[in-house]
Amino acid sequence: MSLLSDLINLNLSESTDKIIAEYIWIGGSGLDLRSKARTLPGPVSDPSKLPKWNYDGSSTGQAPGEDSEVIIYPQAIFKDPFRRGNNILVMCDAYTPAGEPIATNKRHAAAKIFSNPDVIAEEPWYGIEQEYTLLQKDTQWPLGWPIGGFPGPQGPYYCGLGADKAFGRDIVDSHYKACLYAGINISGINAEVMPGQWEFQVGPTVGISAGDQIWVARYILERITEIAGAVVSFDPKPIKGDWNGAGAHTNYSTKSMRNDGGYEVIKQAIDKLSKRHKEHIAAYGEGNERRLTGKHETADINTFLWGVANRGASVRVGRDTEKAGKGYFEDRRPASNMDPYVVTSMIAETTILWKP
Repeated sequence: MSLLSDLINLNLSESTDKIIAEYIWIGGSGLDLRSKARTLPGPVSDPSKLPKWNYDGSSTGQAPGEDSEVIIYPQAIFKDPFRRGNNILVMCDAYTPAGEPIATNKRHAAAKIFSNPDVIAEEPWYGIEQEYTLLQKDTQWPLGWPIGGFPGPQGPYYCGLGADKAFGRDIVDSHYKACLYAGINISGINAEVMPGQWEFQVGPTVGISAGDQIWVARYILERITEIAGAVVSFDPKPIKGDWNGAGAHTNYSTKSMRNDGGYEVIKQAIDKLSKRHKEHIAAYGEGNERRLTGKHETADINTFLWGVANRGASVRVGRDTEKAGKGYFEDRRPASNMDPYVVTSMIAETTILWKP
């Protein structure tokens, strides 16, 4: 095994200028990630300099067998924490051979919104709190839970420590450092309320990069759990009963909100969000109705509530923002399995472009 480890960790730059580029894209479910690697003649830092590629869309549920070719366009580059050196991870989106975005390509529409001059002028910032649950591979039961049984009730696990409270910290810390290495603006991690559940935060990020960075952070997490022999779940309510669900709270501000007088702009934006509540809920993740029950730090899925420092609201404003009269707000409705391209662009569209 030591030889295998040595080969995996070979430093290619000692013997060749060639690099390995891992192309990543979103599969047919809209939630699954796929990737494959190719050799390039030398280091690349600009995605527009990378070649387009293709894959068999009939094997990912994205094209029929008789016309299966899907083209992937490189959109963002990150350093590869697994191969290291000059090797890279490449976030792509997917198109037909004729250049039309395929149905699961949500990045294309999001990029249109983020390239609108009115949106660019507002410099939308995002901070996304990505919750997830670590599962035992063979049983699909949370890490650290007795097989077929339950741990003690919630209370000691949130930001907890100790072998009887924190399960999977080696995975979490590996992911944290790997994201920093890759160039993702990961800003923190913590153990969550349900044992075996964790959270990482990405941000502040601007515009379309919020989606790129969350997807690549998810990819890195999937790869690390693969190595560790565990499974990561982004299900918004992985365990029924008196256990917290998993969300992707999305913190958001515009330039107008961050400037003096911004609190009034925040309240106007929240009012717009209230008027499009159903449209947002429909786009905020699958199975979210199992999570947004009005319990476990959520608002009921059919009700829009906002408040200062209220974790049972749809939208929460922090005490610091209220006190300063400017800042940001937190949309607590998105599920952990949401598409960040959809959620971030929809918030920008509703709060900046939409005219009630």
